[in-house]
Amino acid sequence: MISLDEAVTARLESHGARFEVLVDPDAALAIKRDEFDGDLEDVIAAEDVFENASRGDRPAENDLETVFDTTEPLEIIPEVIKQGEIQITADQRREMQEQKRKQLIDTITRNAVNPQMDNAPHPPERIENALEEAGFTVDPMEPVEGQVDDALDALRPIIPIRFEEVTVAVQVPAEHAGSAQAKIRQFGDLEREEWQSDGSWIGVLTFPAGLQNEFYDVVNEHTSGQAETEIIKDKDDLKTR
Repeated sequence: MISLDEAVTARLESHGARFEVLVDPDAALAIKRDEFDGDLEDVIAAEDVFENASRGDRPAENDLETVFDTTEPLEIIPEVIKQGEIQITADQRREMQEQKRKQLIDTITRNAVNPQMDNAPHPPERIENALEEAGFTVDPMEPVEGQVDDALDALRPIIPIRFEEVTVAVQVPAEHAGSAQAKIRQFGDLEREEWQSDGSWIGVLTFPAGLQNEFYDVVNEHTSGQAETEIIKDKDDLKTR
């Protein structure tokens, strides 16, 4: 379960009665869209249905039976969310909007590059400032994934930007290969790997181009800066390497 501080109220009024449940806001939106595939008990603040959640008042059982044909809270809660309205306070809305804004900036930073600077990653501060300059407003009630394209459209008149993947070959010397390759291979999609006769390891990985600096940090950290890297411009080259 989640804490009361994290929950919003979903409210349904039907047959002259009111029903309220306390639920995580993102989960509530997913349930409304029939996109929720988690455990309901993990995203509610109370395994209960209320008439007035703030006072803890519960509806009459016959009202539950009339509207939902059951008195079982875990069966009723999703129906209240789907059929009802999600109630959020001004403070909750601001907090949700700020969380979504940070998630949006992180998503764009991890995936976007500057095509005018040899596909170098954009720092988060640049993305944040450009979104502000563009006047882009994050919708706290919509998933971040659904707002990325609109955000990019708003950003393009301000900064050169596009989503890109990069493929990098990395060779790790034998003394670091055993431990380093295990960390490096987790960073992206491993296109191919080879163990050399001298015990060194070569791996070719593809990942969002915005993560290049983070990738090189991981490589340097686990190889004491002794690894060699090369950006693969054309994946067809992999067949001949």
